[in-house]
Amino acid sequence: MKKIISQATIDRLPLYFRTLRLVEEESINIISSDELGRRLDITPEQIRKDLATFGQFGRKGIGYDVHELKEKIENILGLQNKWRLAIVGVGHLGGALANYVNFASLGFSVAALFDKNKKIVGSEVNNIKVNSIDDIKKIIAKKSVDIGVITVPADEAQNVADLLVAAGVKGIWNFAPTKLTVPPFIPLVNEDLSIGLSALSYHMSQE
Repeated sequence: MKKIISQATIDRLPLYFRTLRLVEEESINIISSDELGRRLDITPEQIRKDLATFGQFGRKGIGYDVHELKEKIENILGLQNKWRLAIVGVGHLGGALANYVNFASLGFSVAALFDKNKKIVGSEVNNIKVNSIDDIKKIIAKKSVDIGVITVPADEAQNVADLLVAAGVKGIWNFAPTKLTVPPFIPLVNEDLSIGLSALSYHMSQE
């Protein structure tokens, strides 16, 4: 039976991975749960509980081997798979994502770009040609794309999601501020920038 992992635990794993990468760059070889927790403002108990979900890590009284723990979390997150992305909608946000340099350091690469605007189709962003959305199925198969990234207006997002699923992507990262319907076997992650700003506005308004 597949182990059920809480979403909160899954959401913290990238934080652990990012922090361990930074710690490794500082030439620190061993880190305790106390120090890791201090850097992340997460209790050591929570860190140990999260990691214990996936097996035995570290040595009591000594701590975690930074490189070893970083690699194990990388494998848990599946970052070693070198996922290939296709961005649909090459406006301001889509263009910014296409130029995002940290994708490569995380094992992701932008393999294809799509847009319906004929003025944009044929141009290049970060040395990647923008293709017509009409060619999405053919190019996603040709480029072996794994993840579809949706950066189109809300009223176009569901149609794009349907095209991506039909084209054979394995997951969807949605930036359109709307709820999408996809088959249960397609993981879907929504990034709504307005939620973060609204939450920030709330906290500032309480001061």
